[in-house]
Amino acid sequence: MAEPFHLMEDSYFLIKNWQKINPKIFVGFTTKNGGISGGPYFNNNMGLHVGDDNTKVVFNRKQFAEKIDFPLSQWVCCEQTHGSNVQYITEADLGKGSESYGDSLKDCDGIYTDQKNTLLALCFADCVPIYFFAPSYGLCGIVHAGWKGTVKNICRSLIEEWKKHGIPVEKILVTIGPSICNQCYIVDNKIIDQVEKLPLTDVQRFYTKVEKTQYKINLKALNQALLENEGILPKNIQVSGFCSSCDQTYFYSHRRDKGQTGRMIGFIGIREA
Repeated sequence: MAEPFHLMEDSYFLIKNWQKINPKIFVGFTTKNGGISGGPYFNNNMGLHVGDDNTKVVFNRKQFAEKIDFPLSQWVCCEQTHGSNVQYITEADLGKGSESYGDSLKDCDGIYTDQKNTLLALCFADCVPIYFFAPSYGLCGIVHAGWKGTVKNICRSLIEEWKKHGIPVEKILVTIGPSICNQCYIVDNKIIDQVEKLPLTDVQRFYTKVEKTQYKINLKALNQALLENEGILPKNIQVSGFCSSCDQTYFYSHRRDKGQTGRMIGFIGIREA
């Protein structure tokens, strides 16, 4: 499978093949390059919640917003809590969390909309960004799936919401974005115990024991299986090969950097023109 994310310049990637379906869709992932240094982190940190200098992070966001012609007044950001709550975004939500973490959407790890000129933006530094697009219905969304969001099956939460909007599941396109790979992501048996409870057959194929209570786990493949279990067609799912931990050139990594690191943003929106 071809890599869906294409580097546009040093500061961000785009999913270009979705633009062939609808030239107005704008969807991608920032890198740690560009911008200015802020507090203890460097370059293009987009996270307002990681102890960095707020003014400099907002500068980075504004600089990126100008570059992509999506002003911060049209962004929507969340207070991500590793849960499974998803929310439909309306015009009243525009600008939330774009310059202040305090006014982010509360307790929300998935957002979607059919509103034009709205950029949905979530922060990542190893967790899995999962993008959703229903071209025939003008609906797009994104979820944040770390291990907690994965075992809570946040993808199912969003798909169920879309079904309520009358979206046939076979019409939904999904891209699983840059995130930590199974070689870099080692977890304990407490997490594996929760993975075992997921509604999947042969769930053991997604993890490998490396020590008595330590396992390598493939969150990308696990989420792909959960998506297919909800009825997303395998041909409609594409998966990035980028690892946020391995690929130090482009990405911050919470694991690799031992918790002291910045954030990238995964973003998606549909322009009016």
